[in-house]
Amino acid sequence: MHQLLPSGGTSPRRHRTSSGRTRTYRNLLVTAAATAALFTALIPAGAQAADNPYQRGPAPTVSSIEASRGSYAVSETSVSSLVSGFGGGTIYYPTSTADGTFGAVAIAPGFTAYQSSMAWLGPRLASQGFVVFTIDTNSTADQPASRGDQLLAALDYLTQQSSVRTRIDSSRLGVMGHSMGGGGTLEAAKDRPSLQAAIPLTGWNTDKTWPEVRTPTLVVGADGDTVASVGSHSEPFYNSLPSTLDKAYLELRGASHFTPNSSNTTIAKYSISWLKRFIDNDTRYEQFLCPLPQASLTIAEYRGTCPHTS
Repeated sequence: MHQLLPSGGTSPRRHRTSSGRTRTYRNLLVTAAATAALFTALIPAGAQAADNPYQRGPAPTVSSIEASRGSYAVSETSVSSLVSGFGGGTIYYPTSTADGTFGAVAIAPGFTAYQSSMAWLGPRLASQGFVVFTIDTNSTADQPASRGDQLLAALDYLTQQSSVRTRIDSSRLGVMGHSMGGGGTLEAAKDRPSLQAAIPLTGWNTDKTWPEVRTPTLVVGADGDTVASVGSHSEPFYNSLPSTLDKAYLELRGASHFTPNSSNTTIAKYSISWLKRFIDNDTRYEQFLCPLPQASLTIAEYRGTCPHTS
């Protein structure tokens, strides 16, 4: 309380002390703010993202997710067909270990096909910050249920026995596959709910309903598919997934059943975004998935649940 003088005024000395304290306090706040800003500027981007320990790589842009390669240099190693549970394959992985462990994805080919049909996805996804395993199946005639088992066996090998197992976070895994490999992707997700992401590419399966799936799933179909038409495969797959699940349906425009066998920017950009969002829990990629992408020269239709809750 101010000291009153006989004249009814306030003590000048008391007034100056209060103002001085206020100015000093404000100066301290300004200094603290400037120091904090400088400290933040000096911290690497990865350290600033400490609230998400799984985030990898620089902030994404449309250009970065459409690029043929991401920010990580990639190495690869072959796995013999003599392994148990699947037919061997190729592992693609970020060369540097500076960022710690990465999430991992196993990818299965379709009926009569080999890992070479999906090889383009290996370095493309790995360069974005994933360990990617493109596999051969025990037999090129293996059906979707078997391919699902083999995807899971490949993930187990990858995280427990492979030469890159120490580079992988075994709690952050996903599956992808083409045609019967896409059907196998759904089988794997049904059998192992702990998977973080699933992406069937123009999938084929005699089972059309998947209410058991608890893994965030991006179903990719092709408007010109005459082998696994969207009306009898991809759309029923998507529609049967639980309404409470984070899910999406991407229908490629001007595409065929075999479009996923060649480098494709639309498949890559949404696969990268889906894997980043759900395997890495990297919400920086939510912008490419929600609001829902609109129909375009390469997208016939896109449906999905937004915003995502996982």
